[in-house]
Parts: sequence; C-alpha cells; structure tokens
Amino acid sequence: MNMKELAAEFIGTFWLVLGGVGSAIFAATFLGGDTEIGIGLLGVSLAFGLTVVTGAYAVGHISGGHFNPAVTLGVAAGGRFESSKIPGYIIAQVLGAIAAAGLMGFIIQEADGGTIGTLASNGFGSDADFGSPGGYSMAAVLVAEVVLTAIFLIVIMGATAKRAAAGFGGLAIGLCLTLIHLISIPISNTSVNPARSTGPALIAAVDGTSAPLEQLWLFWVAPIIGGILGGLIYKYLLDADTDIA
Repeated sequence: MNMKELAAEFIGTFWLVLGGVGSAIFAATFLGGDTEIGIGLLGVSLAFGLTVVTGAYAVGHISGGHFNPAVTLGVAAGGRFESSKIPGYIIAQVLGAIAAAGLMGFIIQEADGGTIGTLASNGFGSDADFGSPGGYSMAAVLVAEVVLTAIFLIVIMGATAKRAAAGFGGLAIGLCLTLIHLISIPISNTSVNPARSTGPALIAAVDGTSAPLEQLWLFWVAPIIGGILGGLIYKYLLDADTDIA
C-alpha cells in the first residue's frame, strides 16, 4: 500500500469537504453588518468545483485525485484502477471527510457555544427540521444522486482518457461538479460522494443531531450505484482506447 497515495486522498477529501461544505455553512447566507453578503447557491456550487480543481492539480498526480468512494469504485469498474487499492482509498477518503467536518464543528462551537446542527448534511423528504432543501422525496433524491454520479464518472473517465486534451482533466471535472451542485443542492444538498456525506453526518450525530446519520445509507447506495454505472457505461459504450492505469 502506497502511503503517499493514501495521504493524498485524505488531504484531497479533507479539502473538498472543508472548502465545499464549509462554504455552505459559513458563507452561503453570511450577514455582514446590516447587509447580506452570502455567496448563495452559485457560490457554494463553485466552491465545491474549485476544491476539486485545486485538489486535482495539487495531489492528483500522486493518487489520481479521487477524493470520493464513488469515484474510486467507478474508475475501478471502468478498468482504470486496481481493485486491491479500493479499501485503502475509501478509508482515507472517509477519514479526511470526518476530519474536515470535525474541524468545522469545532469552529462553530467556538463561535457561538451552541450545537453544530446538521453541518449541511445531505437529506431527503420534507421533515420540518431536516431533509431535502426542496422537500423532494426519497425516490427523487435516489434517482438524482444515481444519475448525477453516473454523469460525473463519465466526465471523469472522458476528461482523463488518453485522447483527451492533456492537462485539462482537473478543470473539466471541477466544472462538472459545479454544475452538479447547481442542479441538485435544492434536491439533496448534493452528495454524489459518500465520504462528503459521512463526515458531516457523523459529527452532527456526535453532537446530538441524529437525522443526517439515519438517512446516510442513501448517500452511500445511490452514489456507488451511479459511480459503477458511469464507469461501465464509459468502458463499454464510449471508450475508444485501452486506458488501463
């Protein structure tokens, strides 16, 4: 097991959760004095994309820049990743997400001394206290997460293929994740990444908010199905090369 690869996945996922989820928690509706200067849905979507772009160019050459269990499983299904590395990558990604969520929880508690709430966790349903931001059903969230994760994997596989423009993969992937968030923040708060969902849900549960953890299963099942589906679609329907890495 290459420890540098695992360290890169830990750091990259830590940065994705801190930058993306952190922007939703601290900056989405920030009130400066009497003026609301929050970045809103567009800003949060862009923040998630920027974390992937910067993370990919910083450490992607070390580990491949997955930062996401669904991506690891998807590229493995697409023939681009060694299956023996899957467990280590997923563990590193989840630990990175938990570390980032823990840091954000600490900052929130230090700021107001209160509970940390849901930490922008992913959810479904129309419960008054937690769920889908737009009140979308479990079925709707499941379908959206599967389809968007599948598309994400197709973009990843295509942008990093041998015939793709060299050096632009990270940019294309980051912009794709931005677009995914623009579509689905109102639906599920956007997961497409089980690690991103797990970190905030676990830290929220430790602080006494259990609803995100109770719904976490969907944000493992749907992205993993979508990731594997996307990898297989690219491999068998789109791939023009033998891109074994």
